[in-house]
Amino acid sequence: MPRPVLLVVAVLLGLVAAGGLGLGFVSAPERGRLPGESAQGGPASAVIEAPDATPIVDAPPPPPPEETEKEKSEEEEVPAEAKLVERAPPPAPPPVVAPEPTEPIAPPPVEPESPLPPSEIPPF
Repeated sequence: MPRPVLLVVAVLLGLVAAGGLGLGFVSAPERGRLPGESAQGGPASAVIEAPDATPIVDAPPPPPPEETEKEKSEEEEVPAEAKLVERAPPPAPPPVVAPEPTEPIAPPPVEPESPLPPSEIPPF
């Protein structure tokens, strides 16, 4: 694109951005307010009394039971070889084999030689 056209587009984009920022400042309220608060400063609605309401959050789950001495000793009795067998890596997936080509590939076409000598071939 020609440089003057790009310059005009850049100036228009800058003006639109500056205008949007200015309109945002002009239309903003004088004082910010919290959600549910009316523009006059008081609460937007009366507080609702609900004696039968329950909180949404439940108590955290109890901690897991501690291991007894008997369970700890059973873990120590397991031989190291058994632990290695349990942690063996999964077998590798089979290798991917490419399918055999169905049709033979043709050689590239041979260009016929020019009937004109090299000095008479036009440069374009």
